[in-house]
Amino acid sequence: MSDKPQGSGESTLTVVLALLVNLAIAIMKAIAGVLTGSAAILSEAAHSVADTFTEALLLTALRRSDRPADRRHPFGYGKERYFWSLLAAVSIFASGAVFAFYEGFRTVFGEPEEQTRPLVGYVVLGLAFALESVSWTQAFRQVRAESAKHGKGFWAFLRESDDPTVKTVFLEDSAALIGLVLAFSGLGLHQLTGSSVWDGIASLAIGVLLALVAYILARTNRGLLIGRQADPVMVRAIWKWLGDLPEVDAVVDVLTMLIGTDRVLLCARLDFDDTLSAHELELACVRISSELHTSFPDLDEIFLEPVPRTDPDLRRRVLERYGI
Repeated sequence: MSDKPQGSGESTLTVVLALLVNLAIAIMKAIAGVLTGSAAILSEAAHSVADTFTEALLLTALRRSDRPADRRHPFGYGKERYFWSLLAAVSIFASGAVFAFYEGFRTVFGEPEEQTRPLVGYVVLGLAFALESVSWTQAFRQVRAESAKHGKGFWAFLRESDDPTVKTVFLEDSAALIGLVLAFSGLGLHQLTGSSVWDGIASLAIGVLLALVAYILARTNRGLLIGRQADPVMVRAIWKWLGDLPEVDAVVDVLTMLIGTDRVLLCARLDFDDTLSAHELELACVRISSELHTSFPDLDEIFLEPVPRTDPDLRRRVLERYGI
């Protein structure tokens, strides 16, 4: 349990750094876009503005999700992180992708546009790439450290992580670096060929990139908001741990749900030894709950339900859930 504040602090550092970097980059890109008349650079400016809004939403997510449980929300506010991260995904699409598509279609199908001061664009894009790399490096470092702590590969952890903030920053920073390369290519091809169509194509490609990132993040947070189970490795370990207890004849069902980052709700249905008295059963439940908290620190709330394994209705529901 002690590592949770540290993880939260690391996520906050990652988000704040990304916010400051993107704010500076957005201003530079906007100025360069106006001076050069490049649709791709203007699209990248909108991209950075969207990223800045995204980081502001993620900071809100971090602050509000750390509030303690109360009477109205007995399981805490952990899922607020998922809600605000979902809004961040919507922001990326609405503020970034839509503008990039607009600029791209306007440039490709509109009147040819003359390129001015391309050198300004190259310099700004180069500076933006250097600054963006700082934010990306911090996000990459955190994802790598977290994946090592959880004993998973880099991409597997990124796919299964229950912390959408660091995933959002890493993906949007990765998209930003790719977007800068696309904008640089569009600017260069416009200068070489004299055709602004290349600039418009680069803007459309940036729009597709942002829409893809927004979709991935929205899908991730949708699953977390609906109520995703805990890491399957952890679930199997809990199942085995419970099955090895001397008081338990059989583990009938294990239900888990993520209720926040590194916070898991557990409901275990157990067929206890029939020779246990009511008092012994109560003491066993208290001891098992305490030992579960110690063995699996991510468990936040634990419910143990004594049930007979032969109950036909319960057995049917379990079989239907797991598709057996």
